[in-house]
Amino acid sequence: MVLLEEINALLRMKRFAQVKELVRGERPADIAVLFDELFGEDYEEQKEFLILFRLLPKDLSAETFTFMNSDMQKFLIDAFSDKELQEILSQSFIDDTVDIIEEMPANVVSRILKNSTTGARKAINEILRYPRDSAGSIMTIEYVSLHKDMTVEEAFAKIRRVGVNKETIYTAYVTENRKLIGMVTVKDLFMAEEDDKISDIMETNLISVDTQEDKEIVAQMFRKYDFLAMPVVDKDMRLVGIVTFDDVMDVIQEENTEDVTKMAAITPNEDEYFRTGVFRHAMSRIGWLIVLMIGATITQIIINGYSNAFAAMPILVSFMPMLMDTGGNCGAQSSTMVIRGIALGEISFSDFFVVVFKEFRIAIIVSAVLALVNGIRIYIMYDQNIMLSLTIAISIVATVIISKLIGSALPMLAKKCRLDPALVAAPLITTIVDCCSIFLYFNIAIHMFGI
Repeated sequence: MVLLEEINALLRMKRFAQVKELVRGERPADIAVLFDELFGEDYEEQKEFLILFRLLPKDLSAETFTFMNSDMQKFLIDAFSDKELQEILSQSFIDDTVDIIEEMPANVVSRILKNSTTGARKAINEILRYPRDSAGSIMTIEYVSLHKDMTVEEAFAKIRRVGVNKETIYTAYVTENRKLIGMVTVKDLFMAEEDDKISDIMETNLISVDTQEDKEIVAQMFRKYDFLAMPVVDKDMRLVGIVTFDDVMDVIQEENTEDVTKMAAITPNEDEYFRTGVFRHAMSRIGWLIVLMIGATITQIIINGYSNAFAAMPILVSFMPMLMDTGGNCGAQSSTMVIRGIALGEISFSDFFVVVFKEFRIAIIVSAVLALVNGIRIYIMYDQNIMLSLTIAISIVATVIISKLIGSALPMLAKKCRLDPALVAAPLITTIVDCCSIFLYFNIAIHMFGI
């Protein structure tokens, strides 16, 4: 990275003013990436990292701090004086501080809380009490609230007064005795007359979420309604905070990562790839591999049961990998589409028979094409053996149909049983389909050849 090399050279020559000018115009997220390249285990690298951070303007350093990974944040907190830590925390939003606290050891958490203001400490503790996967855990209490009897002019005056400390000012919430009764956007205020009452222009048909609502459901609502922010209320409809778009993006990324790892038969891990040790990587994978390996013994038992068919026609063995791979791939395709539909709220258990029947029709088309292509190939390659071609073609049709039915049904059944659909995805479905495809294949072969 050219900028990193230039900064390193200037730091070694102690030209700190030039370094400060160089990074002043950069975005916080880009600076965090720069720090990630600079940060290392070497003392000199860490020293340069600390110097560069202290050269940043206060507002820029606070925002950059929230984009850093937990290792860099912990290093800086340990290096900060109490005054420096207080300055960083005072410039940070409450929800960002909560995110930092959740990644830190107890001694660092104590220091953060000690150097937070009384109000901030109370807000942090309030958010930390909510379940980890709830809307309350990702909300911020920094929103603009208005009263219904305010005029538009008074509303603008309040936004100008308090807006600098709020995470978003584009949507303001109207409360009465802390209860949420409406909302207005800055666009609504701009389009209204200065003496118009907030009660006359506010939107009362509101969509809100409970503090205990699952954060994945909140993310789905953002996607459905294209929100920039959503109010979070308690059971008495009192407004306690808002969830903003940037927090929802983190949730979506986290959920996608979790689903992808589960679909690959890996125990989810929140840390980055390079920040996770080899042993921990191995432990997160080996459990499912043992389960799947044991599951594969069922396939082995089925194959052993048809040893007479092998002896009579050894060529049958050579087609097993192709049939098993085809079945596994078809099952994985169906499960992936159904899991995606469940995640987006497009598919529910009530759609079970509709989805299964649709996948059945897809399987008919797919299997017909695959059977035709393979039937012709085998007929040409194996001395025009029509019986062998028909056996493999019929086996492919049966394998594709059963794999797509299993691939579409299992995720919905898992969801109904309150399990994560990703748990029954590609690896597990492949194991089940392997057993079914081998069983069908040999029974079809025995029937066709009269073995």
